[in-house]
Amino acid sequence: MQRQDQDLVDAPYVPSSSERARDQVALYEATGGREGGTLEGRPVVILTMTGAASGKIRKTPIMRIEHDGSYLAVASNGGAPSHPAWYHNLIAHPDVRVQDGAWVRTLRAREVFGQEKAEAWKLADSRWPYFPDYRARAGREIPILRLEPVASTR
Repeated sequence: MQRQDQDLVDAPYVPSSSERARDQVALYEATGGREGGTLEGRPVVILTMTGAASGKIRKTPIMRIEHDGSYLAVASNGGAPSHPAWYHNLIAHPDVRVQDGAWVRTLRAREVFGQEKAEAWKLADSRWPYFPDYRARAGREIPILRLEPVASTR
C-alpha cells in the first residue's frame, strides 16, 4: 500500500461543514449506499480524499459519472465563482477512494483538458442536466478530473 493510500485509512476524518453533505455521507456509508445514494433523483458516490492543507480525511458526495471503470469529478461547485474545496484537495493529493454503493476502490485523480475534457463534458452533461447552467454562470473554467484505477505495482 502506498503512503498516500495508507493516509486515507490512518488520518483522522473531519466531516464536512455542510450539513447536507455530512448527513448524506454518514447515511450512505452506514447503509452501503442503499440510502443517501441520490441527489435530486440522480446517483452519487462518496469521494474520500486527503485535505490539501490539513492532511485530514475529507469526504463528499459527487455525481456518479462512471465510464469503463473510471469516474469523472466535475468541480462545478453548483456554478459558484470558486472551485469547491475538494478540487484543491485532489490536486494536492490525487490518490482517493470512491465508494459506489457497497463497493470501495482506490483511484487516482488527474485533471483533463482539450479534447478529453470536451468528451468528458458530453458524458457529464448526460448524467446531470444542470452542468450547462453551472458553466454559463460560474465565470470560470470548471475543472473536470478523471478518477482512474491505480495500476498495481506488484
